[in-house]
Amino acid sequence: MNSIAFGLFYIINWIITLLPLRVLYVFSDFLFLLLYYFPGYRRKIVQTNLRNAFPEKSEAELRIIEKKFYRHLADLFVEILKLTHLSDKEHLRRCRIENPELLEKLYSEGRDAVAIVGHYGNWEYLTIISLVTSFTCLTVYKPLKNKHFDRFMNRLRTKQKMLLSPMSQVMRDVIKLRSDGKRVLVSLLADQTPARDEIHYWTTFLNQETPVYLGAEKIASKYDMAVVFFNHQKIRRGYYNVKFELLFEHTKGLPEHVITETHVKRLEELIREKPEYWLWSHRRWKYKRPINNG
Repeated sequence: MNSIAFGLFYIINWIITLLPLRVLYVFSDFLFLLLYYFPGYRRKIVQTNLRNAFPEKSEAELRIIEKKFYRHLADLFVEILKLTHLSDKEHLRRCRIENPELLEKLYSEGRDAVAIVGHYGNWEYLTIISLVTSFTCLTVYKPLKNKHFDRFMNRLRTKQKMLLSPMSQVMRDVIKLRSDGKRVLVSLLADQTPARDEIHYWTTFLNQETPVYLGAEKIASKYDMAVVFFNHQKIRRGYYNVKFELLFEHTKGLPEHVITETHVKRLEELIREKPEYWLWSHRRWKYKRPINNG
């Protein structure tokens, strides 16, 4: 998308998202038809991912999950764009934080923490965490290929006090914040797909051999950070609930890959409970494990 086309998108989005979400969901209903039927968006990828993840389910059961996923995906597009005009008060009302005291306890004890997030529910809503904790919140992200959309999304993500760090420099940013005397909460999307030359570990995730980043484990164990899982549930259309779950209070000296295996399994449990809210259109399994790779 060139600069002129993006400029038109930005203006149209800015105007349309002045409307309340209850009206914007009318657009979501129409978008669902485009994503699911005409012409369809990554239908084969979604169907293959679901079939491989749940071989025990019938085609009828998988079709129900698939359709629910596309309805959620349409809502997700609308909700993310609405962040352009969503006030902090409305954001907090739509994304309820169940137990902020868990993070505050860690903060009061002088601890840093790593937060594990998945492409589940509306993960972009989780920027609101920065408003309910004393931590300096640092989110690790993978820059988008389109520089215009990358800047657009980063503006939405930093509307509150959230800081952003690309994967390539997260350790430097953590070191800088700690040297400045700040307690830091580092949020990572645990289900990102590593580039082929960055794959150093494979596990079983949703019934398939899957490459995973070891970033959460490396950051946490280096500084003996706590590890917190964000249990992010969709309550109903436009409303979410977040419960913080302490996976590890201390991480220094733990056996290799224990942290990674634990947070991967916890995310899998969450997905299996309500699979329609995970990002099945993501090409999570585009790489196959080499035969000779241990």
